[in-house]
Amino acid sequence: MSAPGRGRTPLQRFIYAVSLLIVSGVFYASSLTPAAEDAALIAALGFLLLAGTLLSELVEMIGLPHLTGYLLAGILAGPHVLGIIDPVTVRRLSPVNTLALALIAFAGGAELRTDQLKRGLRSLLVATGIHSVAGTILCAATFFALRPFIPFVKDMNDTALAAVALLWGVLAVSRSPSATLGILAQTRARGPVATFALAFIMSSDVVVILLMAVATLIAKVLLEPSAPLSFATFHALGHEVVGSVSIGTTLGLLLIIYLRLIGQQLIVVLVALGFGASEVLHYLRFDPLLTFLVAGFIVQNLSQQGDKFLHAIEDMGAIVYVVFFASAGADLNVPLLVALWPVALALALSRGVVTFGSAKLSSHIAKDPPELRTWSWAPLIAQAGLTQGLAGLVERDFPTFGPPFRSLVMATLAINAIIGPIFFKLALDRSKETRSALPALDTAEDPA
Repeated sequence: MSAPGRGRTPLQRFIYAVSLLIVSGVFYASSLTPAAEDAALIAALGFLLLAGTLLSELVEMIGLPHLTGYLLAGILAGPHVLGIIDPVTVRRLSPVNTLALALIAFAGGAELRTDQLKRGLRSLLVATGIHSVAGTILCAATFFALRPFIPFVKDMNDTALAAVALLWGVLAVSRSPSATLGILAQTRARGPVATFALAFIMSSDVVVILLMAVATLIAKVLLEPSAPLSFATFHALGHEVVGSVSIGTTLGLLLIIYLRLIGQQLIVVLVALGFGASEVLHYLRFDPLLTFLVAGFIVQNLSQQGDKFLHAIEDMGAIVYVVFFASAGADLNVPLLVALWPVALALALSRGVVTFGSAKLSSHIAKDPPELRTWSWAPLIAQAGLTQGLAGLVERDFPTFGPPFRSLVMATLAINAIIGPIFFKLALDRSKETRSALPALDTAEDPA
């Protein structure tokens, strides 16, 4: 990965800009003519890949991560701006998203090495505790304080509002594994900040899921004091977590055997697992992200095949990630963000302040190295799929306020999804962990 602007002449940048305009114009003109669904899907894939790649090269000029270019390309092309890609086509891109999430989880697990985890275990445990507890409480308190500006909670009594605020607090401490791995894939970063970000965000997924189960139980009690307590949520959660870890361990061992004995056509294997295994796991009510994360961890730490496995993922991810993040941009509800931007911005800013303060406190307690004391907050701003999924659960479990609650979550998520990767890339550059910060190592361009 080169530094912003390095390796690209002004003429090349100009050519990228012109090419982006031409591609956008051609696809915009073609979108005015009705097309068959399959043709529209193929055209959307082509446009997102081309526009995302070109725009990522342009935003790199000002130091922004490629992921930002992908998201912007999707937002501009989506149904709420230029309308090059309609909502039906966005939904039909979901199989690509399924494959991308599988690759992200495999790569995340394979990037976690036991020796690195042991060295940073104290920092990880302290940060997890402070961010989970203090983050949830402070973000919930902020939501409670903003009551006059949130229409659907204005008329609630304090007990009901406390229940909704608690759910919001848990959602606020969720992070984005996809954004983290997308930035790390681009920068090839190595160092304390990159290692901490990967370990913390991957492990926090499980913590947030547990917190949401507890918060849901408490919220139901606060909203309906006479309702009987039900621990079915915890039973289902135990089934999901234990089952996912067990299947992931088995899958990791099978991949080790395959890599040792055959080791060919890894791309085909990854595609089959990304599509087929994900659907089976969903049907059996296991978590594909956790399953593939554990599998990648097993391959990396119980065999000598970890680097080979990672290279295969990177070869596929260079293209799949572009479409994944661009389609995520196309799926952002821009009108909703415009309608809710004042309160969404206030909640996003307060979450950022809480994250910053929690990171500073945890780094001080854990006696982290200087890089972590300065930048450990930066990877924790972005939000994506997990937050969206948890918001959907709230909408299902609490139909009285669930729909407007989810809408506010999505508006806030849109802000965090855009600014989060920018802060993380800045942190990696400033802490000199990216390959672009080390000229002697900058021997190859990032394919993405």
